[in-house]
Amino acid sequence: MAEGQLRVDLGKWGRRHVANRASAMLRPGLAGALTAAVVSGVLACPARAQQVSQSSNPSSVQQGAGGAQTGSTSGGQNTELPAAPTPSPAGDSASTTTTQQGSTGGGFPVQVPNTSSLFNSFLGSVQARPVTPEVIALTLDDALRMGIENNLALVYAKQSEVQQKAQRSQVLNVLLPNIDVQGSTALHQFNLESEGFRPDILPQFSALLGGGAASSAAFPLIVKVDVTQGQANFSQYLFDWAGYDLVKAVGHLVTSTVESTASSRGQVVQNVGIAYLRVIAAEGQTAYDQALLKTDASVLYRSEQEHQAGITANLDELRSRVQYQTQQQALIQDENTLAKAKIALNRSIGLAPEQQIRVVDATPFSNLEAMNPEDAEQQALAARQDLSSSLEQVQSAELERKAATRERFPTLIFNADYGVTGISGGVYHDTWAATGTLNIPIFQEAKFRSDRDTAEFQLQNARAQAGNVRGQIRQQVRNSLIDLRAATATVRVAKSNAELSQVALDQSIERFQAGIEDNLPTTEAQSTLAQAQVQYINANFQFNQAKLNLARNLGMLDVNFHPEWRGGLPTAVLSDRAAMGR
Repeated sequence: MAEGQLRVDLGKWGRRHVANRASAMLRPGLAGALTAAVVSGVLACPARAQQVSQSSNPSSVQQGAGGAQTGSTSGGQNTELPAAPTPSPAGDSASTTTTQQGSTGGGFPVQVPNTSSLFNSFLGSVQARPVTPEVIALTLDDALRMGIENNLALVYAKQSEVQQKAQRSQVLNVLLPNIDVQGSTALHQFNLESEGFRPDILPQFSALLGGGAASSAAFPLIVKVDVTQGQANFSQYLFDWAGYDLVKAVGHLVTSTVESTASSRGQVVQNVGIAYLRVIAAEGQTAYDQALLKTDASVLYRSEQEHQAGITANLDELRSRVQYQTQQQALIQDENTLAKAKIALNRSIGLAPEQQIRVVDATPFSNLEAMNPEDAEQQALAARQDLSSSLEQVQSAELERKAATRERFPTLIFNADYGVTGISGGVYHDTWAATGTLNIPIFQEAKFRSDRDTAEFQLQNARAQAGNVRGQIRQQVRNSLIDLRAATATVRVAKSNAELSQVALDQSIERFQAGIEDNLPTTEAQSTLAQAQVQYINANFQFNQAKLNLARNLGMLDVNFHPEWRGGLPTAVLSDRAAMGR
């Protein structure tokens, strides 16, 4: 395993503590050296990960990591995987929109290509399906499911979750029993003279050796020995209070990562839902452009006929033609917007950009009951995953601080081994050892105080971050309620404006057909209706987006996309009755 590939979010002293405990349990030898190298590589990581950047603008949610993201920076050789973007605590869309002005006035929000999945993984995905020649009928539920499965940010978040669980296993392994078996065969050559044996001292051992005096000339001073041994080793910490606290701390970090992934999932649901609504609104605007173009064509045809008959002047025909071509430009622009909106939706759910899709869900406008801000805040504080992730990090930091203070406590470790040793090919004899080691720190005051201060610093940072998240949640919920209230009123006004503009156009057409007026009032009424209809569609889109943002800020988009939060183009979009045969 390359050094630094596993990210450990413990503090610096915590990583050193685990490394020291692991090395204390290792027996000398090749296996021990390799294990020590692995543990040192795993723990040679930087300190605690950066906290989630809690921006009031959800777009930057996820410009930082997986979900509430407790993403950490890698240490060692900086070989960690790319960090997942942090799920935004806010409920806005992660995409940037601008208003494209059509030739008929008004405008529709379109996604501008100034963001990239290279910088915001919530805008990217892993392509999971090949391109098919058929047009895919895509429901909202299908789009959400595919987004959760294939979105690039969630892929990163899930990988981070796996890494955190692997880190927990590494830390826990230090406190678990360690058993290993090793065997070796070695050929040794010893110089006995260098160890103090000389030929002139052999007579002193003759009585012990038996058989008379030993011949010093027959005693070799250079000896070769072929030794074979097999051995089983056992080691375990019987008591290490600081180590127990560190294991619990890592467990809270794993839970924090899980909550962060859930928050990222909610952001994906929000982004995909808004992208789906954008396609619905763009299709509605395109359909209305086509209907209005038919009306303009009808008025242009009548103006041409009347001009050829000498009833009206050429100015009326020119005015109708300009209006017709202006509407053609608006249709081209809105078709372009629709095509790009579909590509953006495809990219967010794992479809190829060139895959043809057809959205099939278009629910009518539905208002929401008024919510009490205080009740909404309490609901959000209880359900928001980014807050849960921050609170888990606070608990982890508290346990690390406790572990730092308990480094003064003694530790008890037990080591044992059993094996056989002998001359290769000869007689083997069993060997064993059992050792209990009690380590009582006497004076390491500088180290203890440094570890305590470091852990206290991390704890204060975690608490400050959690407090900031709590305040931002309250702010975001209230902002969402204000936006929703304004969007609701805007929809009512825009709908009334569109209805009145339709009536004005009908009356202008009737007066034009009756010969009471020329086509100037009709042309002006057509332009006014086009602007009103664009504003109505845009108002509905913003209203549905505001509902999604509120649901996101309330923490309701983590798993389920509830039907009451869905929105689309109203089915009562006014159609041009003149285009239907008037």
